[in-house]
Amino acid sequence: MNAVPPATPLRRAPVQRRSAERLTRILDACAALLDEVGYDDLSTRAVAQRAGVPIGSVYRFFGNKRQMADALAQRNLERWSERVTERLTASGGADWRAVMDAVLDEYLAMKRTAPGFSLVDFGNQIPVGSRQAEPNTRVADRLAALLSGYLDRAVDDDLRRTFLVAVETADTLIHLAFRMDPEGDEKIIAEMRALLRAYLERALEEPRAEG
Repeated sequence: MNAVPPATPLRRAPVQRRSAERLTRILDACAALLDEVGYDDLSTRAVAQRAGVPIGSVYRFFGNKRQMADALAQRNLERWSERVTERLTASGGADWRAVMDAVLDEYLAMKRTAPGFSLVDFGNQIPVGSRQAEPNTRVADRLAALLSGYLDRAVDDDLRRTFLVAVETADTLIHLAFRMDPEGDEKIIAEMRALLRAYLERALEEPRAEG
C-alpha cells in the first residue's frame, strides 16, 4: 500500500522505497502527535523529531502542517476503503445491509484505535472544529465506486446523492455519539444504524421495485 495516494498534493512524490518509508514515518509521527498535543500545537519540527528525520525531509513533501494533516486524512480514507473492501471480499455475496455494517464498523474501529483519526478522520476536522462539505462528498463518491457492484447499481447521480445523504447523516450522529462518550455512545450509534437502514431501504430498494 502506498504511504500516500497519488491524489494527495505532495511537493514531491516519493519514488524510491527509502523515500516512501520516510514519508510513512512522517505521517505516523504526525498522527501520534495529533493525539498528544492537538492540531493547534502540532509543528513540522516536532513531527520531524518524532519521525527521526531532518526538518528538510518534512518540507520536501509538505509546505506546512495543514498539507501534512491533509495527507494523513487521505491516507485514512485509503486505509478505510481497503478495510471495507477486504471485509466484503471475505464475506462473499453481501447485500446492502452487510455493506452498510462493514462501512460503519470499519469507520468506528478506526475512530477508536487509529492514531490521529479522531481529529482529522477524512478531512472533516481540519482545522479542528470546522465542518467542510468536500470531504464528505469525497467519501460518498468513494463509496459509490466501491459498492456499486455489491448493490448491482450503476454509479450515477442518484446513487452518489443517496450516499452523500447517508454520509452526512452518519457524520453528524457519529460526532454526537463521541461527544457523549469518548468510545462512542452505543445507544446513539444504534439509533444511527436504524435510521440509515430505513433510509437506504427506501433509497436503494424502492426504485428497483418500481422498475
